[in-house]
Amino acid sequence: MVIRVRDHGGIAWINRMDSRMKFLFRLLFCAVAAFSAGCATRPPAKPAPVAKPAPAPLLLISIDGFRADYIQRGLSPTLAALAHEGVRAQAMQPSFPSLTFPNHYTIVTGLRPDHHGMVNNTMFDPALGEFSLSNRAAGADGRWWAQGTPIWETAGRQGLKTATMFWPGSEAPIHDYRPDHWLPYDGAMSPEQRVDTVLSWLDLPAGERPTFLTLYFDDVDHAGHGYGPDSRQVNESIAKVDAALAHLVDGLKQRGLLDRINLILVSDHGMASVPAKHNVMVDKLLPLNQVQVVSLGVLAGFNPKPGHDFAKIEAKLEKPQQHMQCWDKTRIPARLAYGKNPRVPQLVCLADVGWRVTTNEYVAKKLKKGDKLSLGEHGYDNADPTMQALFVARGPAFRQDTVLPAISNVDVYPLMIRLLDLTPVQNDGDAAALKGALKP
Repeated sequence: MVIRVRDHGGIAWINRMDSRMKFLFRLLFCAVAAFSAGCATRPPAKPAPVAKPAPAPLLLISIDGFRADYIQRGLSPTLAALAHEGVRAQAMQPSFPSLTFPNHYTIVTGLRPDHHGMVNNTMFDPALGEFSLSNRAAGADGRWWAQGTPIWETAGRQGLKTATMFWPGSEAPIHDYRPDHWLPYDGAMSPEQRVDTVLSWLDLPAGERPTFLTLYFDDVDHAGHGYGPDSRQVNESIAKVDAALAHLVDGLKQRGLLDRINLILVSDHGMASVPAKHNVMVDKLLPLNQVQVVSLGVLAGFNPKPGHDFAKIEAKLEKPQQHMQCWDKTRIPARLAYGKNPRVPQLVCLADVGWRVTTNEYVAKKLKKGDKLSLGEHGYDNADPTMQALFVARGPAFRQDTVLPAISNVDVYPLMIRLLDLTPVQNDGDAAALKGALKP
């Protein structure tokens, strides 16, 4: 039997075949055509969607007041080992002002203080009143923080579990949202206890376990303020925090997590020495009863009071002053990216490095109580070498034994967004700035 098949438009001519062979051939032809050309009576099933892989956990660690060059003192072997096994920047420049709350919130929002609204540790808002580090009620009021969106909110709203250990802002219901796990600040909680809490969160069942976590240490900052950055007490606090980091590393190893979790270690600012007598007594330069004193310290701020000639006061203080410089908020140098937010006082005075702006009354009260003036300060020009902060990163996403040039702290946010595979909110960071820290 000879069979010749020619196919044009799905029609076949079959010669010299009996009826049974023709029937069998037609069945075979239709089966092949349905498989290869889609001539089946129903469309082929769509492939099942591929599940998006979960990102590696990310732990963001802050060592408050850890100046960039402290790592070179040889007192933090665990931190040095993490840097050697990962990435270290020569320095990380804080945003201005180089203060605690403004920069912690910058790191987790990617916004400069002028944009996220935490413009100082001490502020005044006509609608909200006064804000300070000691005002726990204000710190827990989400309205103070609502100009920014912290990454724990972004991560949570996009399906990730989150946990924060004492990060500034995490006690407040920002936009009516809180981390899944958080604690109110307790300064008496030791570094090891803080580490143990973070490890306990990592031990939670899969459905409750956080993917984004924060951890906060404040010992180095406290010692720097009390005794100065070159003191024995600062060195001891560096070693104390490093011991807590060693405890963290051991805990991660025991859980098989050390090489599966991304760690980012930062500080918010550095620290400068300030002799006790280096005080600019601002009450000698302007009548304090004619202004609203918003803040004193390295960055002092003043608002006008009705019925007084504030322009005259500004004109006097904007002239060259010893050991400080003052500006109307509209004339602050553009490089500081500061002055447009309504919470920035109308007149700001920035002390020279190594000085503070205060009053005779404040100093007298401190001395009468038996307190000493701080011997270390921050808040100065964010370009000053003493204000530079720490950046170290280690984990499966990061290169090894890599040193980067100096970076800006607004760029940490887009890096974390990338590690967690999130859609970011508006921010001031550069997503490409830290590409060199990541593995290809």
